[in-house]
Amino acid sequence: MQEFNTREKCYKCYRPKTSCMCKHTIEPLKTNTKFVILMHPKEFKKTKNGTGHLTNNSLENCELHIGIDFTHNDRINSLINDENYEAFVLYPDDNAIKLNEEKLSTKKKSLIFIIDSTWPCSKKILRLSKNLSTLRKISFVHNKSSQFMIKTQPNVHCLSTIESTLCVLEQLNTQNIENIEQLSLDNFLEPFKKMVAYQISCASVDGKFIRFKKNSYQK
Repeated sequence: MQEFNTREKCYKCYRPKTSCMCKHTIEPLKTNTKFVILMHPKEFKKTKNGTGHLTNNSLENCELHIGIDFTHNDRINSLINDENYEAFVLYPDDNAIKLNEEKLSTKKKSLIFIIDSTWPCSKKILRLSKNLSTLRKISFVHNKSSQFMIKTQPNVHCLSTIESTLCVLEQLNTQNIENIEQLSLDNFLEPFKKMVAYQISCASVDGKFIRFKKNSYQK
């Protein structure tokens, strides 16, 4: 662990420079929607397989904040109170707007908060962040399985942050809120796919690939 921590780091994707994924991000997508990634500190420490930074780097109209309780975060509050935006939180909820079934109807520009953490930590962020808990939730229905082969998901339909963001972009495109070319959507996961392939190649050298592959079918 000590040896790993001394490696030179890329401060854009926050991975060691030897495994930097920035070169695989062809061009950040331009979107009408504002995205804000709220990253739990535990995710920030996951230099090997975090996708929050990859998501942030893949979207031009996006910013990332690290924390747990955002109640008194000046920047977050200024965005929520900005009259140009209508804010939402991407989070599954019984009363959430399902983008597959209901159009995100607003006369303002949409602002979507995406929580980058485990499910238990996401619940904690929402519980503590009083300014976020009052916002409307959005979600989507899908039948995809995560391509995150190096990480065991809680259930078969759980997706990584970057995969979930792609689903949102696809739905917003369908609703004509976005007008993103299909090729750009097809390439959106490229840095993520390269990261997974890299981790698998490293694991196979260490004799751990079989364990990763087995876990990928237990999500």
